[in-house]
This record gives sequence, C-alpha cells and structure tokens, in this order.
Amino acid sequence: QLSLKESGGGLVQAGGSLRLSCAASGRDFDSYAMGWFRQVPGKEREFVATISWTGSAKYYADSVKGRFTISRNNAMKMAYLQMNSLKPEDTAVYYCAARPSLIADTDPGRYDYWGQGTQVTVSS
Repeated sequence: QLSLKESGGGLVQAGGSLRLSCAASGRDFDSYAMGWFRQVPGKEREFVATISWTGSAKYYADSVKGRFTISRNNAMKMAYLQMNSLKPEDTAVYYCAARPSLIADTDPGRYDYWGQGTQVTVSS
C-alpha cells in the first residue's frame, strides 16, 4: 500500500514553468507505475502523463506532449512532472497516482492510490 502527497503547485504566468513532485510512502514503490492526472470543476479527471516502473516507458496526453516531462526516482520514492510553456488551459488540480503494475496506463480507473492534489493556476 502507498500514500502519495503532491507538492509544487502554484500560480504562474502563461509561458512559465512549474515542477510538481509526488512523495510516496510505503513499500515497493518500484513495483508501481505512476501517473499524473488533472481535473477542473465540472469535468472528469483526465490523463496527463504516465511512467513505467523503470522509467523506460512514458506516455503523454496530446495536449501536453512536448511541454511536460514525467520522471521518477525509485530510490527516493519520488515522481515528478516538469511543466514548461504553461497555458491557461493547463489550470487544474493535479493528482499523482500509483498503479500496482509495472506497466504504465492512461486509464485513471486502473490506479489504486491517489494523492490529495495540488492546484496549478496559469494566468494569461
């Protein structure tokens, strides 16, 4: 079982950058694929990025491809989302999630553990 806690959100101007961190506590972090998702009020939670247990496989939503980078440090039990060239439409609560599988996945329903979320607001 894992507990996850996000940090690094905040207010940034369009074109700026933020780095989100996800700290995990619990055993066998390197047995989990990790994902980042985001949600705005009134909409479903949407996939942003996912990474396999080794970090060798990464997938991104088309809307963030080329701007966001997902990474992980298994020794530190951390996952990260580097967000560059931010746009106002990136404004959302961002969640990290863990899936008890070695394989990355874009479906939020396949993730068992979630953080509490961190707000990212991009002003125009």
